[in-house]
Amino acid sequence: MHEVQLSGTPISRHVAPTALQDVLDLLAEHGASARLIAGGTDLIMELDRRVRPGVSMLIDITRLDGLSHIEHLEDGRIRIGALVTHNQVVASDLLWEHATPLAQASWEVGSPQLRNRATVVGNLVTASPANDTISPLRVLDAELTLASDGGERVVTLAEFHTGVRTSVLRPDEIVTHVTFRSLYPDERAVFVKAGNRNAQAISVVHGTISVRRSGETVTDARIALGSVAPTIVAVDSAESLLVAQPLSDDNILAAAEAAAAACKPIDDVRSSAGHRTAMIAAIVTRALETLRDAAPIRPEHPALLSPTGTSHRPGSEVDARATTDIETSVNGVPMRGTRAPGETLLDWIRDELGLTGTKEGCAEGECGACTIIVDGSAVMSCLVPASMAEGRHVTTIEGLEVDGELHPLQQAFIENAAVQCGFCIPGFLVAGASLLDEIPSPTPNQLIDAMAGNLCRCTGYYKIVDAFNQAANA
Repeated sequence: MHEVQLSGTPISRHVAPTALQDVLDLLAEHGASARLIAGGTDLIMELDRRVRPGVSMLIDITRLDGLSHIEHLEDGRIRIGALVTHNQVVASDLLWEHATPLAQASWEVGSPQLRNRATVVGNLVTASPANDTISPLRVLDAELTLASDGGERVVTLAEFHTGVRTSVLRPDEIVTHVTFRSLYPDERAVFVKAGNRNAQAISVVHGTISVRRSGETVTDARIALGSVAPTIVAVDSAESLLVAQPLSDDNILAAAEAAAAACKPIDDVRSSAGHRTAMIAAIVTRALETLRDAAPIRPEHPALLSPTGTSHRPGSEVDARATTDIETSVNGVPMRGTRAPGETLLDWIRDELGLTGTKEGCAEGECGACTIIVDGSAVMSCLVPASMAEGRHVTTIEGLEVDGELHPLQQAFIENAAVQCGFCIPGFLVAGASLLDEIPSPTPNQLIDAMAGNLCRCTGYYKIVDAFNQAANA
């Protein structure tokens, strides 16, 4: 069997079942050599960096039905399926009302292109303490449903993680759902994050803080901090200082100092231990003051670069063994080409189809140069296995021109001299066309949010913004 190296890891088979039982059978048969993939935004990088050695099979679960729903259960709890993306959470009025910190954390993850593919369950399974959605789900008493060929079991999120990138999930199991409580009527909660930049930033420290109050008196408090220890830390000592007290400046300061004292963070490439300790006190103070003085911030009509907040949808079964063909629609034209099990969609588009407008900048989902549209959602093609395009509708930079006429945004880039070296421009144009389809007249904030995943190394973005404004007003 032909094997293709994905930066050192031999991926010899990519299979996309349409029934959960088929997934469970494959996991039972192949164990640790198989790896589930939904968004792939973490997994592709883990394979590239050999964090998950020994993986030879990818089991694509995006064609399963029934795992992409957000449900408000009869008992008042909320359940989200394994395929629910961060942008689906951001788009959910239910979650902004009843699980505010989870919606806030999801809005802070990556960029629109990443949020259209990255799933909340994937964020949990990756098991990094820096992953933003873990702390809000800890505060909301989340439980995970784990399924295997032998049945189901339910574990609390507090029990699920055992260390950095380790959990109780067995090789033969899949997390099918996460269930958590709604905020209580007298409870307010907020997610706060400190990073090295405003977008596309891994947390230096993040935290979710909630308080319940009767009048001015705190009756219960929850503080969960991430990126300060191997797993999420619940700070009981700080919580106890707040209970039966008002949220005065002195009490907030005491709780913040107790939280900082309770954690023993490490030095790493993102921050020193001393800086993290200072940030713990700062974000706990900021969160408690917000809960006392103001309403948690919700973006108005957030730019998703997607009509649904996801590029996942059920489809026909795929089993790609060794080198095989992909049949898909690219820029409205049926396409068929050979591909290899470990090949990315970016490489397939460029090398097999010869559509070289899509660029590789970082190959890590950081720069946005490889942005394309899959089933209506903007994504980073460097983080999508080529096999996942089977039966989908793909649009690249070449597809923006219609009947020989440039897209209005392309014309505006020319007229405003928004192009420098041009390398990043295809990504800007594809993401921008997606934005204008979604929001024809974006506000400045919506434009900034939408372009958060696209970097230009030549210019200061002013001409790019001018071009967007011209196209929006055309």
